[in-house]
Amino acid sequence: MYCVYFSRFKFQGIFAILRNNGMMTWPEKVKFSIGSFPTILGGKAYVEAQDGLSVQDWMRKQKWLVTLQTSFRFDQFRICVSVFYFVLSFRFDQIIWCIMSNSSVINGDLYSSMSESEEEDVENSFFEGGESSSSVHDAQYFDDIIGEHVYKPDVPVQLIPFKGLIFKSLKLAIKMYFEYAEIGGFDVRLSTQSRFDNKIIKKKHVICNGGGKQKKESCDTLGTSGVRRKRNSNSRSIGCQAKIIFESVYGTPDYKVFQFDELHNHPLEKRSDLKKARQMSYSEKEFIVRASTSKIGPTMAHKLRASLRGGYEFVKPKVVDYKNLRRDINRVIGYKDAQMIVNTMNDRRTHYPNYSFEFNCQDDVLDCMFWADEMEKAYYAEFGDVISFDATFRTNKYRMVFVPFTAIDHHKKSVTVGSGLLSNESIESYSWLLKALLKTHGKEPTLVLTDQDAAIKQAVENVFRNSKHRLCMWHIMKKLKKKISDDLFTNTDFRKRFSKLVWDINMKPDVFEVEIKAEEKEINCSCEHFKCMGVLCRHAFTIMMRCGVKEIPERYILKRWRKDVISRNYRFSSVQSVSGDCENVKLVNDSYYSFESCLDIVRDDKKRLALFAEKQQMLLKEFESDYISYGLKSKTDGEVVCKLLGVTIPIPEEINIHVPEVQSNKGSGIKKRIVQVK
Repeated sequence: MYCVYFSRFKFQGIFAILRNNGMMTWPEKVKFSIGSFPTILGGKAYVEAQDGLSVQDWMRKQKWLVTLQTSFRFDQFRICVSVFYFVLSFRFDQIIWCIMSNSSVINGDLYSSMSESEEEDVENSFFEGGESSSSVHDAQYFDDIIGEHVYKPDVPVQLIPFKGLIFKSLKLAIKMYFEYAEIGGFDVRLSTQSRFDNKIIKKKHVICNGGGKQKKESCDTLGTSGVRRKRNSNSRSIGCQAKIIFESVYGTPDYKVFQFDELHNHPLEKRSDLKKARQMSYSEKEFIVRASTSKIGPTMAHKLRASLRGGYEFVKPKVVDYKNLRRDINRVIGYKDAQMIVNTMNDRRTHYPNYSFEFNCQDDVLDCMFWADEMEKAYYAEFGDVISFDATFRTNKYRMVFVPFTAIDHHKKSVTVGSGLLSNESIESYSWLLKALLKTHGKEPTLVLTDQDAAIKQAVENVFRNSKHRLCMWHIMKKLKKKISDDLFTNTDFRKRFSKLVWDINMKPDVFEVEIKAEEKEINCSCEHFKCMGVLCRHAFTIMMRCGVKEIPERYILKRWRKDVISRNYRFSSVQSVSGDCENVKLVNDSYYSFESCLDIVRDDKKRLALFAEKQQMLLKEFESDYISYGLKSKTDGEVVCKLLGVTIPIPEEINIHVPEVQSNKGSGIKKRIVQVK
């Protein structure tokens, strides 16, 4: 920035400024001297001759001086100025121009050599008389040339690039400027480039993230007044001119610095606030996605991450970065999720052994789908005599109906034997789903339990002709309150009798008849417990003990209740995929485990902990030495999204299967949502 000061002091003050090493560096002192050349060489006569000129006229007249000062580079010309000393036998009444280009000097260093009264006189002498004939034009001229503020990155001299600096490749050149920007406190981005006829890059522009002009965009409001408001935008373009241009060295793979502009028109940021510092690693993105699968949103995930790390200062990304990750994932997927799920399931059917998948479309829109893996098929083969299924709502953004098929294993635990998704609850949809289940498992269940739904009842009758269909007892008891009065529902005796009726408990007489045929090894009890539960009743065991029967007949030990119905040593086949992702995941988990184990060992020993941290830094530098990157991308691309979601196939570019419209199915509630008017 160019600052104009009117003051009265002896010219020996310039020598005092040059001698003070704590105030300015030598490059800054040299620029200071260049700006003072006209006054130093011309003396008092020169100063008095400028009284008739306005600021604008003087700047135009001395344009060569402004250019020389702003383009001067101390490190490039390697000028070492030891001392400037001018012994002048006269006093100046006025020093008109003091031209500085360093922001730190503007922010108060030059004022430090003045008293408070002198500083106030300087400000008053410059800003008083707002109606001066030249003040408005002068201010406008300064804005046109430089702008209101100029900021120079505080970077060590040996790291500052200069015109003519040569690099072995364009990647190394760009990496250098990214590192320079990180130390200097500003973000950069790749900009335009030009190529030779042979497609080799001729020139490459890398600019400050604040470079370029912001586009003025507006959008219509919902009101009818016709007022247009400015569109919200996160663009940071403010016309910053800081940039570097690399040019190819013809005939070689080398690139050199063609142009370098280091001054910015905006304040520089802390290193921790830069975009690069806030970029998320893959492990952090993976943490957010896994938290999302556990119903933990971005805000709570950020709090959880900070708690695990020991404080917010140890979590570089902000909450908004966590939210933006979800936005980026949704942006990449878009309306391709129906095509993606079908492609993923087909890929599993190809690579997973004994994996079944069926789907149905209506006019290129996904309507129904069913899938079952090897484990679910094994469960159905042993425990598929009795199955139940029910529709679950609001499990996805399209409100498709999720239908899990459940059976009871030999430990009386619920196991899944298949799953489906339906876009609607019609008889046709349920019939298609049950046919897919029958095609996959090859046999009908003995008993099917469902809730009281007319479409399900009709579909079961159409597909499972040899199966018995019964209503779920839990649903019966749940709906009892809606069918009777409150007085009757609160009657204890009625509820006890009704519960016995539903669950068929103790409805038999107190005396039971047990018949044992020793030769046929047949046992029959009038309670018919074996027919209902598949296990002999206590009455049968009592009579067998009295009759001296020491062994239960084999016919009464059903395979479905044996411990070895599915052997503990049985291992379901692993995924036969050539991607190698499983091996990578194992190596990553092993690395995490080894790191955490080492950290647990040295956590309480400060010396060993410091040694461990030092070795980690050395290993990091070793890996980074061979790693060239332009910095992490600001947006999550399709490849990263596939890895985060566990999808082994790329996101499709062509969509043949479209997502269904948001459904309003039975049982989905009566809550209304505001629908956006298109």
